[in-house]
Amino acid sequence: MDANSGYGNNVSSPFFNRELSWLDFNERVLEEGLKKSLPPLERFKFLSIVSSNFDEFFMVRVAAIKQARKSGEGKDAPAGEGRLPAPAGGGFSPVEILEKISRKVRSIKKRQSEAFVNEVFPSLAQGGLRLLRPEDWTDDQKEYLESLFSREIYPLLTPLRVEEEGPLPSIENYSVYVAFLLEAESVQSWASKADSPQLEHISIVRIPPALERIVWLPGESTLSAGAGRWVLLEDLVQVHGGSLYPGYKVKEHLVFKINRDADFSVDEKRDEDFIVAMGEVLEGREHSMPVRMVHTPGSVKVRDYLACRLSLEEDDIFEVAFPVNPGKLYELILSRGFDHLREKPWKIYPHPVLHEDQPLWDRIRAGDIVLHLPYQSFDPVVRFFQEAAGDPQVAAIKTTLYRTSGDSPVVRALEQASLAGKHVTAVVELKARFDEGRNISWANRLEKAGVIVVYGLAHLKIHAKATIVMRREYDRIKRYVHLSTGNYNERTAKYYEDIALFSAREDIAYDAGLLFNMITGYSAVQSMGKLVIAPTSLKRRILDLIARESSRSSPEAPGKIMAKMNALADPEIIWALYRASQMGVNVFLNIRGICMLTPGVKGLSENIRVVSVIDHYLEHSRIYYFANSGAEELYLASADWMSRNLERRVELMFPVLQEDTRKAVFETLSAYFRDNCQAWLLGSQGNWTRLAPAAGEEPFRAQAYFHARAAKAQAEEHPDPARGEFIVRRSTPLDAHE
Repeated sequence: MDANSGYGNNVSSPFFNRELSWLDFNERVLEEGLKKSLPPLERFKFLSIVSSNFDEFFMVRVAAIKQARKSGEGKDAPAGEGRLPAPAGGGFSPVEILEKISRKVRSIKKRQSEAFVNEVFPSLAQGGLRLLRPEDWTDDQKEYLESLFSREIYPLLTPLRVEEEGPLPSIENYSVYVAFLLEAESVQSWASKADSPQLEHISIVRIPPALERIVWLPGESTLSAGAGRWVLLEDLVQVHGGSLYPGYKVKEHLVFKINRDADFSVDEKRDEDFIVAMGEVLEGREHSMPVRMVHTPGSVKVRDYLACRLSLEEDDIFEVAFPVNPGKLYELILSRGFDHLREKPWKIYPHPVLHEDQPLWDRIRAGDIVLHLPYQSFDPVVRFFQEAAGDPQVAAIKTTLYRTSGDSPVVRALEQASLAGKHVTAVVELKARFDEGRNISWANRLEKAGVIVVYGLAHLKIHAKATIVMRREYDRIKRYVHLSTGNYNERTAKYYEDIALFSAREDIAYDAGLLFNMITGYSAVQSMGKLVIAPTSLKRRILDLIARESSRSSPEAPGKIMAKMNALADPEIIWALYRASQMGVNVFLNIRGICMLTPGVKGLSENIRVVSVIDHYLEHSRIYYFANSGAEELYLASADWMSRNLERRVELMFPVLQEDTRKAVFETLSAYFRDNCQAWLLGSQGNWTRLAPAAGEEPFRAQAYFHARAAKAQAEEHPDPARGEFIVRRSTPLDAHE
């Protein structure tokens, strides 16, 4: 990566800019897509993620900066987490940061386009998976595609005319459109019977989301036919779209999408009709301020006209030489018959001590269990809910739902539990950005099944991931708890790295009960013995833990902090880490994305090392370790060290207390700092350097190590007879119980 990341920082500036740091993260994702050692479908996946990441970045962060510029706010108004002091974002004004963002994005887009066009698509074609553009179609293919268009596509298209007078037709956020520049061939026209025959018109057509963007040519979606040739749905619409406009000739066309401002929130005062208010937010998002247009090569006249009508400037317009919204072409990555174009799938292993023939309650009661996803299966989490739903001894279930899948088995289990007469409470966070609609749907379903649904809290997002199952055992209620760094989503659990804890410890369960009482009813903030929650105490606890490490550090026995998170952007936490470094504490940070801390500055942060691991799975867990003069403390959390997490969300940090589980989690955390294959090192000038094995050093890839560790644990618990060990089953001797 470019050593000059554009921060504008020198060693005297204590913070990197938040937005530019995020762009560096997306560039690290791009670098994975640029690796020629990866199979082409893997490269396609990473390059597509780059585009999807940009969509959210523009809809949220760039939109906020544009609003700040519009309102005349000063330097750094939107650059950090809340209102930060000027140095906290590099000291840039909204105008300056928008210019830097535009330059950086164009640099990334250029490299992304070159990789798509010059390397990935040619490699896919060589492997039998070929994208055919209109100029490549044979006569037979043209005949087939024209027939397909007439039968299955044409009836679903709705052409919308664009008129000089009046508003633009609705252009939905993130959808793909084809725009046509038309020339009237006859005077008689529904548009305007008085129009001159030479008058030009513009019309737009939305690509129907109900149709697959990939159109396979007959019999060619598997290698059994010799090749997998495919065309883009928008290419078909461009070529045959003229049939939508009888009496007009298509002069030019353009494929485009726009991103709109999604950085606005629901009216928190509307308690009685909060779901209605959330629906208004979703509707408003489709018609909010445009912040970016992305288009493929085509009509410059149409592009300029739309940009003008949408009030977009030149810096807001991005031309790409690859399909718009490549992330929506995921069918290509999953296409059957092309295993030679992708990496061999990584096997997901069952947890070695969670057996199908043993009730979960028995095993959890015997001791805490840590689950490392996705190296180990998410199935025990689903079982946790399903067994609770079907167990007549279970009296109640309480859970938090932040992001769930489209057909969630967890939600279905909660419905079944409620219908079976159990007391079920679900805290559904409706304000989970871009999942609001799905969460509203689940909330309605749960309520119909009799579940007590709590729609979050005013002014706070509930981001904690926690569940309690209350089970009658003998003459008392026994509580079983699941806490996690990630969501109750069985789909993302297959490619998000997260860590979960099952426990029946009374102290953990008691605190979890207090948490639910606080977020579902009227309760003063309660003191907890083991769990730490935001926004009441988590930030203060982290600051205290850092300060304690500093106070106990000495030249003879320096302190040590190790932390893994997705983002570091809270200025108070950063300053605390700087003070720890100055006191001789060795600080090791593994940060996937945004890092506003400047490491390696003499006298400030010379004892701080920051790495970032980008690999096969998306790193998502949060792990925090403090050496504490030998009395080590290790925590898992739902919260990153960002002001929004620590001050404006309900988050949860929980300790790993049991010796074997603490050892396993510490090994996981330590492995990230040994990685010399997929890790990047952050320099004091904002430059990221890919690490590589030094001379004579063994290569170490953290994610591969976790995968091998999960395989080994499963093999040790269930030895494979094929490897020479035979397991003989015998009946129990009759005198065994005498």
